[in-house]
Amino acid sequence: MLQELSGYQLCRWKLALVAVGVLCTGGFLLLLLYWMPEWCVKATCTRTTVRDAEVVLLRSTDEFKRWFRAKVRVMLAPGRNPYISLDSQTTTPMANGHTPHPSDTSADGFIKKYAEYQPVQIRYFTLHSTKYYWNDAIQNFEVLTGLEDLGVRCSGIHLEHSGGLSRDQQEYRTLFFGVNEIAVKVPSLFKLLIKEVLNPFYIFQLFSVILWSADEYYYYAMAIVLMSVISIATSLYTIKKQYIMLHDMVAAHSIVRVSVCRANNEIEEAMSTDLVPGDVMVIPSNGTIMPCDAVLISGTCIVNESMLTGESVPVTKTNLPNPSPGEKGADDDQVYNTDEHKRHTLFCGTNVIQTRFYSGELVKAVVVRTGFSTAKGQLVRSILYPKPTDFKLYRDAYMFLLCLVAVAGIGFIYSIVLSIMHEVPAKTIIIESLDIVTITVPPALPAAMTAGIVYAQRRLKKLGIFCISPQRINICGQLNLICFDKTGTLTEDGLDMWGVQRVENRSFHHTEENAYKESLVKSHFVACMATCHSLTKIEGQLSGDPLDLKMFEATGWILEEATEEETSLHNRIMPTVVRPPKQLLPEPVMSPEQDMVRSSELYELSASYEIGIVRQFPFSSALQRMSVVARLLGEKRMDAYLKGAPEVVASLCKRETVPQDFAEVLEDYTKQGFRVIALAHRRLESKLTWHKVQNINRDHIEANMEFLGLIIMQNKLKTETPGVLEDLRRANIRTVMVTGDNMLTAISVARDCGMIPPQDRVIIADALPPKDGQAAKINWRYADNPTKHSSKAATLEEVEISMEDRPDEQKPKEEYHFAMSGKSFAVIIEHFQDLLQKLVLHGTVFARMAPDQKTQLVETLQSVDYFVGMCGDGANDCGALKRAHSGISLSELEASVASPFTSRTPNISCVPNLIREGRAALITSFCVFKFMALYSIIQYISVTLLYSNLSNLGDFQFLFIDIAIILVVVFTMSLNSAWKELVPRRPPSGLISGPLLFSVLTQILICLGFQILAFLWVRKQSWYEQWTPESDACNTSSHTNFSENSTETDEHNIMNYENTTLFYVSSFQYLIVAIVFSKGKPFRQPSYKNWPFMLSVLCLYAFLFFIMLYPVAAIDDGLEWRLNMVFIVVVNAAVSVLVETLVLDVVLWKLVFSRDKQGSYGILPAAPPPQGGLDVFGSKHFSWLCCWQKRVPKARYMHLAQELSVDPDWPPKPKTTTEAKPPPLPENGSYQIMSGS
Repeated sequence: MLQELSGYQLCRWKLALVAVGVLCTGGFLLLLLYWMPEWCVKATCTRTTVRDAEVVLLRSTDEFKRWFRAKVRVMLAPGRNPYISLDSQTTTPMANGHTPHPSDTSADGFIKKYAEYQPVQIRYFTLHSTKYYWNDAIQNFEVLTGLEDLGVRCSGIHLEHSGGLSRDQQEYRTLFFGVNEIAVKVPSLFKLLIKEVLNPFYIFQLFSVILWSADEYYYYAMAIVLMSVISIATSLYTIKKQYIMLHDMVAAHSIVRVSVCRANNEIEEAMSTDLVPGDVMVIPSNGTIMPCDAVLISGTCIVNESMLTGESVPVTKTNLPNPSPGEKGADDDQVYNTDEHKRHTLFCGTNVIQTRFYSGELVKAVVVRTGFSTAKGQLVRSILYPKPTDFKLYRDAYMFLLCLVAVAGIGFIYSIVLSIMHEVPAKTIIIESLDIVTITVPPALPAAMTAGIVYAQRRLKKLGIFCISPQRINICGQLNLICFDKTGTLTEDGLDMWGVQRVENRSFHHTEENAYKESLVKSHFVACMATCHSLTKIEGQLSGDPLDLKMFEATGWILEEATEEETSLHNRIMPTVVRPPKQLLPEPVMSPEQDMVRSSELYELSASYEIGIVRQFPFSSALQRMSVVARLLGEKRMDAYLKGAPEVVASLCKRETVPQDFAEVLEDYTKQGFRVIALAHRRLESKLTWHKVQNINRDHIEANMEFLGLIIMQNKLKTETPGVLEDLRRANIRTVMVTGDNMLTAISVARDCGMIPPQDRVIIADALPPKDGQAAKINWRYADNPTKHSSKAATLEEVEISMEDRPDEQKPKEEYHFAMSGKSFAVIIEHFQDLLQKLVLHGTVFARMAPDQKTQLVETLQSVDYFVGMCGDGANDCGALKRAHSGISLSELEASVASPFTSRTPNISCVPNLIREGRAALITSFCVFKFMALYSIIQYISVTLLYSNLSNLGDFQFLFIDIAIILVVVFTMSLNSAWKELVPRRPPSGLISGPLLFSVLTQILICLGFQILAFLWVRKQSWYEQWTPESDACNTSSHTNFSENSTETDEHNIMNYENTTLFYVSSFQYLIVAIVFSKGKPFRQPSYKNWPFMLSVLCLYAFLFFIMLYPVAAIDDGLEWRLNMVFIVVVNAAVSVLVETLVLDVVLWKLVFSRDKQGSYGILPAAPPPQGGLDVFGSKHFSWLCCWQKRVPKARYMHLAQELSVDPDWPPKPKTTTEAKPPPLPENGSYQIMSGS
């Protein structure tokens, strides 16, 4: 995360002023400075250079612009550069003229060296578990990550770093890199409590409780305290549980014993916490869990990287190539990079299952990164310090509260002025004027808002979805784009063999179900299937890539590996051997067609027919192929076998061996969603010996091959996948695939599950980084040519499924989707920033994505205003699950720690359920917020009107309203469950939107009008008498006023006609707005199905009507005034219902406010089209009402879609190249399109 940094020094006089301010404000200033780090630093410090800073103030450069403060510390060290060799320094006299003694190698000696060196002061600060050190060269702070800081080449790692570090060097580097540990500290309950209680809402509640206690209003104060305690306790339990889960996940394998090679060739046992970058560790043969990131320099390892990639497939890691100068491959001596060389890098947290080694040689790895700098450390840090989730509802809620505070301010001043004019005592003035603030800003609001979320959480639990971040439930209601992981999420974990199609005499043979046949056992086709893979035996079980496993199992052959004992007897790794089962071997009398065996003598050896795998060239996603060199037992010449992407394999074969209809057959299979693998073979020259093969370049082997045929695999979708994706499509929710798997498989699965409809084009963006002075470029190519459905193209239903741009409703353009790999995505982020947003707008398939790239993709989608959901099942999805607006994990392992939601159901059917519940919870939040706002304003109007009469509501009247009406209604109106299906329309994202503001303001005006009417009307009655302390008006105990102090003098002037009238009218108004605001369809079940709410409201209505109509002789002379009040209440209810349902829901919502009401005409964009809310009738007859809508749409993705719809050069044409322009020309974008083949 980029930060803007400025330096400050503590200022004594400013500190003294702040201390005085804190005392004067009773500690409130301290709270304010705690909430605002920027103010805190500026109030206590003066600006200085970053070099001399005692405190640094950092501001994130993302859209949140968050402030952080950190204290600069100083440490003493023998040098500034952790990578310098202390031994080389011992011969150099230091500034004080002394020369340290190189013989001192013990810890004491190291301390002596400290004394003899001129110690250097190094300034640093720590933020988010990362240390930033001052660098004089760049005049700024920098992070030390590890060996990669040096920009060392592959040969350099072998030459300079393979010998290990001395103990002195290791201790010196520990000063800078610290302990190799990903420490997740679980905060104490006290710390968490303080942090939670210092929330502004709870501080306001505390203020309200103190004020009510001063006014002897104890009952409601106790109710608020009780609600706050329950809320805080629940929150603390959840947060503590999350910390413990994360701590346990990390601590489970963070500390292990390791063997370390020292500089004097000694091997010593050490704790993994002592490792530093540059250490050489020995990987034990029985495997280990990696405590750091390290690069292999000798031997090979089989590693389970599911923690990082989500694919629980063992991966073979080979040692880092070591090109010598002058050698042919010396040009390939690249700068070491963990991403570029991940085939040779063992990552922290991954499980090394077993190692392979040459006799007498250990499997060694150089430590590259430690602690929080490792791949796993970065993942944990993204969980510990997530970016805040920006949600309009919460921002609008604060804006709304500020408006209420402004209203409260008016009431505050009004009550003070009125009280002074009437010479009211000072204590009463203070309490009553502050009381109006607590009336206007309801302290029960947080509890009321939480209620709906708690109910939604409970409903989700019944659906098997567990939630550790309840605030995210509301955000789920806004989701309009879901990213899905592929393996284990959309599809089953493995692949299934569908069939094989061999080539004979340059033409395809008919499709066969499998190759498990006696007639094929000695064919090259089966030999290729049996040898061309990266399978290995782990504890007697075959393990490896699922595709390789299925392919090998289809042959029925047996794989045998050399044991450790056998390997140690030879001076090289013994080859892996494969052979067919005896029952498949033909009888000694063989047909002449057998092409595998060239000499007749070998027929006698049919029982011992086996093939040894001499050299393996592992699968490369860049090359899209793998190959092996194998030798048949008894044969002198070797064979090369190749498998890979069909187009790639065909290009490496002799043209005369590839069938003419190859392209048509391949297209036919890919259209059906099959994964197709091509096989090829070549007989190698007899001069190629075993030693030559070990050192040969793969390009020499993978050329002039003979095409053997195709293997057709099926990546089975989970049965629920297509249906769920169709539901999301109908609801205008865009779907994107983000996977660590192969690009072509991902595109095939995307077509198969309906994410990419059959008639849509897929454009692959193949981005290449700058090389040899050439700028970065993107090559555009179409994945395949989709079949044209001319009959379907005419219907709008079939077109425009996943994009937003519709410049012309009547002429549907051909739809397109971008697909790209992780490598391309990284290049685009770095060199094509202005293209990035355009690409993600239409990007549907992102393959070979690393965990941090998944997170970057989510952030990019959020930057164009999408509400992004992420559904995945592996730890590799952790960062993205945490960063997305809503992450749902299908696994209960690592991913569930990072993910706000975890589903017990291991398929994506949980996603629509979560969105439905999210929409219901969001609408409930709106209802509750609107109701609480109206409750505040209604009570504010009542109290303000009564203040004009020097009167007020009694304690028991307040208590009846606050508890019997408000709390009961709030906690029951939130119980409406979600609507049974997803509709195309989304709820509004914020409170400050047309419909909601109109709804609240009209209801406020209606309530204000009817309260003023009742207040004035009662004064016009013939029996009305103005209240004075001596008068007898209403001064009798009755059911009408909930006060027990009637026997005393009425100090608060509660018992008067205005009080009674306004109490009744306002009580009914609370119930009226509760019913009016309790919306049902299309997001929630209708209110009549919410029986607790209906029962509560009916009981309250009955009770209020009873006490209002019950005759009390002391109040009036008959039923007339009571019936007048009934009339006011009924008319009030009728007007409220009419305005909310007819005017707002029918007229205004349909014609003015609804911007994203799609789906009426079979048009199904993935997200709301810019002008989709206006139907044809509306656009013609009510254009005067909504001409203001024609401005640029709010969401950036809509704005982009509008721009692209009129761009003639978009989408890029196939076989063209987009080249990044050099940095000096920033105007008009940074790319140009060049045509090329």
